[in-house]
Amino acid sequence: MGTAPTAMAAPIARPCAIVSAPATPQGGDVRPLAMSTPLPAGPSMLQPAAALPVEDIDAPEGPQSRLHPRVVQLWRIQRFLRLALVGLPMAGAAGVGLATITHAAVGGVVAGALLLTQVLLAVLWPPLEYEAFRYDLRKQDLLVQSGVLFRRWSAIPFHRIQHVDTRQGPLERMLGLSRLLVFTAAGVSADGSIPGLDADQAERLRDELSRRGGDDGV
Repeated sequence: MGTAPTAMAAPIARPCAIVSAPATPQGGDVRPLAMSTPLPAGPSMLQPAAALPVEDIDAPEGPQSRLHPRVVQLWRIQRFLRLALVGLPMAGAAGVGLATITHAAVGGVVAGALLLTQVLLAVLWPPLEYEAFRYDLRKQDLLVQSGVLFRRWSAIPFHRIQHVDTRQGPLERMLGLSRLLVFTAAGVSADGSIPGLDADQAERLRDELSRRGGDDGV
């Protein structure tokens, strides 16, 4: 009586990592990619060069120095003066012009709406400008931030500063405020302006910018 054939043990399938490699057109040697090799740090489609972190920034959250709070009063007075000298005549002319071609009520409504808009801007806009305006002296430049709806940043390098002035108009003298004007080699007009500074602070800032510009200037 023959012996029954012994059953062969089936090989156990082990899970393995499948690594795809680029196929060569001539059937040459293909080497698998090393899974443990880290990807190089740098720009990519998910993180372009402009999105990479920058470490050498003096004030990443923006400038922090504020203007004097009395500048809100100064800006309101200036806006009401422009309203009286320019806005009121223009609104009156627009109202009269519309009244002649349409109806007197239409001209009155349009003139009143224009005047009301100007008054609201004169009252509400200066505090917003005050909150938006910032400046700072950094290591290499003067950074100025401005703009309510559209924010703007201007950096003036110290080595390009030619001279710095402080100026006062009649209203600024009444309120004890000064403007700081920074001139560079780019032209004859001021390339940077900081309004609404306390007079003493404006003089100190002027002297500091003159010293840094003179020390680092070419």
